[in-house]
Amino acid sequence: MKNLKDKQEIIIRYMNKGDSIRKIAREMGINRKTVNRYIDRYSIAQQALLASGVSKSEEHIESLIATPKYDSSNRSRRKVTEEVIEKIKGYLDLNREKRSLGQRKQQLKKIDIFELLKKDGFNIGYTTTCNLINKIDEIGREAFIKQSYNLGEVCEFDWGEVKIFINNALETYQLAVFTSAAGNYRYTRLFKKQDTLSFQQSHAYFFDKIGGVYKEMVYDNMRVAVKKFVGRHEKEATEGLLKLSLYYGFDFRFCNVRKGNEKGHVERSVEYVRRKAFSMNDRFASIDEANHYLEEVCDNLNRKPQLEKEGQSALEILKRETAYLLPQKPFFECAELECLKVGNYSTVSYKTCHYSVPEEYVGKMVTAKVYPQKIVLSHNDTNICTHDRLFAFHKWAINIEHYTKTLKRKPGALHGSLAMKQLDESMQMIFKKHYLDDPKDFIELLEYMKETATDAGEIKSAISKLNVMDRCKITTDKIKLICQRKHMIKGTRQLETSNCEIENNCRSQLLSITSLFNNSENLNNKMENVI
Repeated sequence: MKNLKDKQEIIIRYMNKGDSIRKIAREMGINRKTVNRYIDRYSIAQQALLASGVSKSEEHIESLIATPKYDSSNRSRRKVTEEVIEKIKGYLDLNREKRSLGQRKQQLKKIDIFELLKKDGFNIGYTTTCNLINKIDEIGREAFIKQSYNLGEVCEFDWGEVKIFINNALETYQLAVFTSAAGNYRYTRLFKKQDTLSFQQSHAYFFDKIGGVYKEMVYDNMRVAVKKFVGRHEKEATEGLLKLSLYYGFDFRFCNVRKGNEKGHVERSVEYVRRKAFSMNDRFASIDEANHYLEEVCDNLNRKPQLEKEGQSALEILKRETAYLLPQKPFFECAELECLKVGNYSTVSYKTCHYSVPEEYVGKMVTAKVYPQKIVLSHNDTNICTHDRLFAFHKWAINIEHYTKTLKRKPGALHGSLAMKQLDESMQMIFKKHYLDDPKDFIELLEYMKETATDAGEIKSAISKLNVMDRCKITTDKIKLICQRKHMIKGTRQLETSNCEIENNCRSQLLSITSLFNNSENLNNKMENVI
């Protein structure tokens, strides 16, 4: 195929310079028939242009200056045979069958179909395969309608999944994400599970953060929001969502099945916030630390100017939205109540996991108040203990302080007990180093720590001082003596500080009195002796 420059040179040399077709073909290295064709077409187009009216001039001008092209309409396809087309149709039918069975993520991609064709011995290129698939499958692009939202009107919610290290252990967490439709204000929070309690508490935190409530919330067909489908398109909301709606006063709607674009703000926010927050930092000491960090990241993102919002940040738009939001309400209490019986191991069981309670409650009924991250146990309206929630199956949360009376009677059971294995690591080391032969004395140490609110750090410090002072056996009485002495020294210092203040006040008053006398110097000397 010759280019536009070759066409221009042929026409100018023939029309203006008078060169022959033979000379032009020889010097330019182009077939004479091709040169003759360019000249004939140009002459015909020029004559038509001069003879045409104004309405037809654009068409003839285009034919004069058009880039040369080969006519490939009659060219036969050498590699795209009927057999290739039938093979591709078979693979596309297989994809449709998978979609009908809910196996959308297991469909063949274009590269897979290309590799299968090559494997079957067909000599075809990847680009040709893609073009052929698009033509056969006739996948039409969906048209989207630009939406406009009023301030305080709509907010979207969705879940995402992140994997982060908590206390050096890689764990999977659920990311609750809110995005306002008018201003793209984002709020996110991590939870261990996508359950009703987490769903409700995420909303409570969000509404508390912005100081109000959006008039309408938008959800996809998540199981914590949709209880069941009624008919073909209608959905019945879960009890958890209905309670939230009633308490805060917002309306809600669900997007259509597999139509995530109907809540496109939050769909993009899940990926965006997850990448911005955890691509470079994914290690935290606790879930609370991770949530605090995540909130800081979102606050920074919300302060950035947005080009599509005329340079306004999401935070600036939210401040304007506040006047249009529904009024703020007290924090929604997100907890489930369960009545549980304390078993022989002085534990209660909730969803296959066991939580210890003080041993005096064995055989009694206690009330469990279950939150997304913790469980609070009470008896007769009095809280008796609190545990972090366990989310695996058949796990035990044991506090050794709940068993001190029993362990005093059975000290030999301490060494291999689950309570010992869940004790603070530093306290386990103290037991192994100093109390293996006297577990009863170690139990007394635990009782002392509970009664005096002494932590493991103070116990380690006391043992270090005893090692410096005396190489003899470490006992609970000696540790208690060091700790009590430390508290006494603190009290003495406070008393000394107080006495110094009193003394200084007395001195000031005496000096004021002596100024009334002429012999102030003698009185000062006497005063110094008295003091």
